[in-house]
Parts: sequence; C-alpha cells; structure tokens
Amino acid sequence: MRRLSLTTWIFIGMAVGVAFGAVFPNAAKAEWVPALANVFLRLIKSIIAPLIFGTLVYGIAGTGSVKTMGRIGLKAIIYFEVLTTIALFLGLGAVNLTRPGDGMKLDPTAAELNVSKVPPSLSGTLEHTFPASVIDAMAKGDVLQIVVFSFLFGAACAALGSKAKPVIEFCHSLSEVMFKYTGYVMYLAPIGVGASMAFAIGSKGLFVLLNLGKLVLTLYVALLIFVVLVLGAVALIARVPLGRFIKAVREPFVIAFSTASSEAALPLALENMELFGVPKHIVAFVLPTGYSFNLDGSTMYLALASIFVAQAAGVQMPWSQQLLMMLTLMLTSKGVAAVPRASLVILAGTLATFNLPISGIAVLLGADAVMDMARTSVNLLGNCMAAAVVARWEGVDLSESSFGEGAQDRGAFAVRPVG
Repeated sequence: MRRLSLTTWIFIGMAVGVAFGAVFPNAAKAEWVPALANVFLRLIKSIIAPLIFGTLVYGIAGTGSVKTMGRIGLKAIIYFEVLTTIALFLGLGAVNLTRPGDGMKLDPTAAELNVSKVPPSLSGTLEHTFPASVIDAMAKGDVLQIVVFSFLFGAACAALGSKAKPVIEFCHSLSEVMFKYTGYVMYLAPIGVGASMAFAIGSKGLFVLLNLGKLVLTLYVALLIFVVLVLGAVALIARVPLGRFIKAVREPFVIAFSTASSEAALPLALENMELFGVPKHIVAFVLPTGYSFNLDGSTMYLALASIFVAQAAGVQMPWSQQLLMMLTLMLTSKGVAAVPRASLVILAGTLATFNLPISGIAVLLGADAVMDMARTSVNLLGNCMAAAVVARWEGVDLSESSFGEGAQDRGAFAVRPVG
C-alpha cells in the first residue's frame, strides 16, 4: 500500500479534529487539546530566526549573481520587486473586500495575553527595525530586526568575496539544516491541526469552517486575477508568445500544483524554458533566483493570511499598519526557498511582530494544503514568465523558437540534475 503523503495526513488530521469537536464539544475544550496545538506552534516559532538568517545571508552573498550578472541581474530584481508588490497589494485588497476572518473570534494563547496589543506606530517601528543586539532579536523572534541584520550581514559577506566563503557556506548549511528541521516539525502538523480544529469547533461550532472556505475561495480568485490580468498584461507588453509559453509551462505547472513544491518542478521548468527559446544563462540565473525573490503566489497568500488572522482576532488594523505589515512580508519572504509550507514560518514571525495571535497558524493549517498547491504553482508560473520577460528585455526573439517541435523530437523532456 502506497505511503500517505503529509498533505493527506493533514487532511486526515483536520477531518478527525472537526469530527471530534462536533461530536464531543466538551471534551474538545479540555486543556490538553489546545496544548497539543501549542506544542506544534512553539516548534514552528523555533524555526524562524535561524531559517531567515541562513537563507537571507546565503541568498544575498552566496550566489553573487546580482553583481556578476550585472545588467541581467538588475533587470530581474526590478521585475521581481514590481510583480511582488502588485501581488501583495492585490491580496491586501481581496482580503479587505471579502473579510473572511470576520466573526471567527480567535483567542490568543496564554503567552500572548502578556504581550501588549498596542499597535506600533510608524516612527516607533522604524526605530525598532534596527537591532541593538541580534541575539536579543533572535531570542524574541523579532523578524524585522533579524531581516535588517541579515541583509547588512549578507552585503558585508558579498563585499569580502572569498574571505567570507566559510561564513557563506555555513549559512547555506544552516538554511539546509533548518529546512530539514522544518520537515521534522511538519510531521507533527496533523496532530497540531487536528487538535486546533477540534478546539475551534468545540468552542465556536462549525461556523469556523465557513471562514476557512471563504479564505480559500478568496485566494483562488485573487490568484486567478493575478495570472490572467497581471501576468497576461506582462506577456502582452513584453510580446511573449502566449500559446507556446502555455505549452512550455503546462507540465511544470501541474507538477508544482500536485506536489505543492516549486523545487520538484524546477528541473523540468529549466528544460522547457530553454526549449522555449530563453538563453541558457538567463534561465539558469532567473529561475533559481526567482525561487528566493519572486514568490508571487506565496506573497499574495501571506497578505491574505495575515489580515485574515487580524480579522479573526478582532484586531482593527488601520491602512498604515496594514501597509507596514505588507512591507515586512515583502522583506521577510525574500530568500526563503519555495518548499512546502515555508510561508507558514514567515507568517508566524510576522504575526508575532505585530502582536497578532500565532494560534491562527494552526487554524490556517486546516486549509493550508489546498492553498499551498495554488500558490506554489503560481510561484512557478511567475518565475517562468520572469525568465521570458528578461530574455525579451535582452532582445531575444522568442518567436523564432519551436517548443512543440523540440518536444516531439526528444519524445519527452529529460530531467537533468541541477547544480
């Protein structure tokens, strides 16, 4: 019998939790039920500081691509930032329009009750952004301070070149270890999700499922609008041949959607975009770099999920605070590889920074598997479009390539090892 995937176990945990909370509401409100969810949440919080530090420093200093590739690197980064900003604001607009978290009434954990809920001012946050001690920032899980330190630290490593190679390799190893650590923690996800859903259903009734369904629908519609209107407009402006582009990205898109991992689709995406006509040196730079700096689907999800938690907790956030949160998400999402549910780690840090209940993470996990497939496939699609746009920006005529003929000649796309 084929082993069940983690996604399947999460669905099972969610179903068991919902059933337990509905049938035994009093038992679901016992102290041991939320305790199981809190154990999972505490482990998630332990990932934040080392993961962000390792991935950001290595992403900035390890590749050195932005500096060595010069013009191509600058164009790619400009494109990444513009599209990421559009995705964030589209997500922000969608969640404020549909308000899927209203009426849910998320309760903070016991530890969070001792934290001040006064929203930080813009000037106060700006001053607080710069750390006096990175050790203190990591101990408190202050994401903004960790990001600022990591950016400056990574820039210093890049400036030193070969002298900083041992530090860069350490950060690379640290990020890989933390992703493996994340994988171990995620084995507890079905238990954490089940306990959280049981407690939520037992305390608030089945109404909570309507909120999650509304959030999933909002995300899918927002992602569809982004793909059709934003990426479609980009393709028309850059004169990317849409018919052959769709053929080129179709199989990688399906792989990314079914596995919820852009990494799984990377080899085939590299192969197909090169057959599509994008020069190899552009594909080799833009696609891997995009997995760290151009996660359109994930950034849109982060915008939706963070405001969803604020709505569910009954926290009224003015637009200035929401924009500040979007800036935080824009920074913290950089350098985090597109592995399944890595966005939850970033979301946990952002919620803690803005004094929002991290217990919302466990509730979101109940529907995260469905949302993860959509946002991951859009991440892949956005990066493939980025490679095509940068190629057109460099004067490459993509209309001269014959993707379909190349595919037929080879019979099937060979998956070559990357790196």
